[in-house]
Amino acid sequence: MTLRPALSSFLFGLGLGLAWGTASALAADPAPRFDPQRLSQIVKTISGDDFEGRAPATPAEARTVDYLVAQFKAAGLVPGGDLEGGQRGWTQSVPLVKTEFRGAPQFTLQVGTQRDALVQGEQIAVRAAMDGSTAVSIREAPLVFVGYGVSAPERRWDDYKGVDLKGKIAVVLVNDPDFETGKGDFGGKAMTYYGRWTYKFEEAARRGALGVLIVHETAPAAYGWATVKNSNTATMLDIERDRPAAVHPKLEAWIQRDVAVELLRRAGLDFEAQKKLAQTREFQPQVLKDASLTAEYAIAREVIVSRNVVGRIEGSKRPGETVIYSAHWDHLGVGAPDAKGDRIYNGAVDNGTGLAALIEMGRAFASAPKKPERSVVFLAVTAEERGLLGSEYYGAKPLYPLAKTVAVINMDALSPEGPSRNFSTSGSAASQLQDLLVDEAKGFGLAYAPDPHPEAGYFFRSDHFSFAKRGVPALSFDSGDDWVAGGLAAGEAASKAYTADRYHQPADEWRADWSFTGMAHDLPLLYRVGQMLANSKRWPEWGQGSEFRATREASRSERR
Repeated sequence: MTLRPALSSFLFGLGLGLAWGTASALAADPAPRFDPQRLSQIVKTISGDDFEGRAPATPAEARTVDYLVAQFKAAGLVPGGDLEGGQRGWTQSVPLVKTEFRGAPQFTLQVGTQRDALVQGEQIAVRAAMDGSTAVSIREAPLVFVGYGVSAPERRWDDYKGVDLKGKIAVVLVNDPDFETGKGDFGGKAMTYYGRWTYKFEEAARRGALGVLIVHETAPAAYGWATVKNSNTATMLDIERDRPAAVHPKLEAWIQRDVAVELLRRAGLDFEAQKKLAQTREFQPQVLKDASLTAEYAIAREVIVSRNVVGRIEGSKRPGETVIYSAHWDHLGVGAPDAKGDRIYNGAVDNGTGLAALIEMGRAFASAPKKPERSVVFLAVTAEERGLLGSEYYGAKPLYPLAKTVAVINMDALSPEGPSRNFSTSGSAASQLQDLLVDEAKGFGLAYAPDPHPEAGYFFRSDHFSFAKRGVPALSFDSGDDWVAGGLAAGEAASKAYTADRYHQPADEWRADWSFTGMAHDLPLLYRVGQMLANSKRWPEWGQGSEFRATREASRSERR
């Protein structure tokens, strides 16, 4: 085969040519066939009305979990979940903390002698506290503008410059320092982890901040204020953490841009001038003179338990080393009715297709002539739609050590239509896992199409990210848009129609005219990549300069 330069260096510089096979060897060991009718039947079943949209911690969860366990058993997998009496069960318990406001929260912004009430959902969007608090009382906490709130040693970048945030509230910009200029140390328009709002909350918590106010701007956020309001002012869910305050400041909030502009103006600073400074290494944090925030609210806190479903094939030679295939089983449950009165959010594409792929991938590995040398885990995670919580819990409490997890291949909302000439992955994070997938795809007649909107941060919005941020090489496979029947025009039209008419709506239902031949064509590629990883002694790495590379390097000694 013809290797791209990055992959050639990877394979042969590390001696992987023989370890991962050659074109002739692979030709003698063809990838298995995936049955479109079987894929279709799984999606039809799991997205049927009797599964009630598969919301976690509802009666529908029990039916979903029972169905997945039965399918994993029938596929030939063995239990890979929590230890029960010394034996693995089929599930991993995922305790989730539900928080919501008790009564109306009160917020006051003061600069000098001027005091302004901020209305929840209008000028400010505050999340129900997830740091363990049941009541929040913040009295005139000082405000500090910290630019983009980034600390990236591998890029020689530090927006904090040693500022003490204890007892203070950080005001931060969304996205990366070079989003607006399109060039710089953070990938230009492509969002890095440092641009993601979750990072900004977590980094401020690590630095002891009392709270964070993220300044909303539509372009760098990639969504409008309505999304911020709807996502942050309702009931919140998080995994149950040993030390929740280590990743959650007491106050996590967004503010409207015009509120931030006026705040800085009253404190004697120009918002646009400070933003431009924040796009350079010379930026210095700015304590906002005579500015403070007061907040009062009570929190109702409840722990509920959901479950990940876990099947496994134990490796024949190195069972302690693991390759993971993942997909989320949950969707939105029963909600507001659509124009036809339908209240069940069936989730056929999102993510019945991923579940079908996961089950049939397990069947393919279990039916192979010989067991893989490394173990392969098939992980159906809960609560993806509530913030990647099932995969986040697995990452925090892994069933199998992350240091010895080779890679994660995630499958989320695949196309149930016909075959395509290309494929994509969510985001643009560089890794040798990505290189391997792209090169192997050539043998399956698939060209790689980069994420057309890396600035939107899709890499951080699917379950593979819970592993990536902990250093495990991970990617999420996306079906292509250059259809064999109809080309780009047909593929793009179908994608737009799905987004407008069915995504996260009751209309995301199974259809009899779906051929599933595209999935049947693409899944052998994902099988091949996983098979190569499972039969290798080598470990793919993140690209140079990746924000995940240092975390992976820290555990290198455990892989010797």
